[in-house]
Amino acid sequence: MNTKQIITALKAVRVQKPLVLNITNFVVMNNSANGLLALGASPIMAHSRDELAELVPLVGAVVINIGTLDSRWIERMVMAVDLANRHGKPVVLDPVGCGASSLRTHTSRRLASQAERLIIRANASEIIALAGEQAGVQAQGRGVDALDGTEAALAAGHYLAGHYGASVVISGETDIIIHESSEIRLHNGHPMMPFVTGTGCTLSALTGAFAAVGEGSGVAATAVMGVAGEVAAENSPGPGSLQLNLLDALYRLDADTLDRRLKIKVNTP
Repeated sequence: MNTKQIITALKAVRVQKPLVLNITNFVVMNNSANGLLALGASPIMAHSRDELAELVPLVGAVVINIGTLDSRWIERMVMAVDLANRHGKPVVLDPVGCGASSLRTHTSRRLASQAERLIIRANASEIIALAGEQAGVQAQGRGVDALDGTEAALAAGHYLAGHYGASVVISGETDIIIHESSEIRLHNGHPMMPFVTGTGCTLSALTGAFAAVGEGSGVAATAVMGVAGEVAAENSPGPGSLQLNLLDALYRLDADTLDRRLKIKVNTP
């Protein structure tokens, strides 16, 4: 994946305007929906068992975010992933707070095992917790916050990619994407971004939009979010204005800005 391919993928999202189904948490529904709209995609937030069978065949991708989890939501998530498998739809899993409780950890692993076309997008501590003992390192998360750097989650990310046949996006100061055994590092973004609730969740939603047009690695979404975050931060004295400016930056992002700003490094085996 290179800058030209990322620009092409962004154009495809804006032309095709894919419909992305989100089963996501109450905290970030508005953020994720507006992020998708600003990018050029179309969001639908659907949580009812009574309509999932009708909706999943219509969408380009399914995004599962476990941020506000309970037993009813788990049933719906399992149903949505089963339908996605049946209809050949990619699934983006955001295991929010994985490792903070056994419910979150077990649910994340269940959904990851179930999905046939899987992209995992999480912070480093969540990635380590999702991998468990296989990671060879103890996660240092606190609730939904990561206390681990992305490099510390590298072994866990490779384990998850192999075990689930997934692309794995590890978000942090340096974003690392593991796709088909390659490691792609992106050095964009801004230190203020973690102070806005749902920035990572919005990235998961955008990952679904790109997957819907055939870019299933997670690289393009991460690149776009990182560059947009940089641009937005230049005119944002604090997190409140950053949240608003991020939507504008996603909407206005163009090929020239990506070409000038994107810092990408690809390591292949």
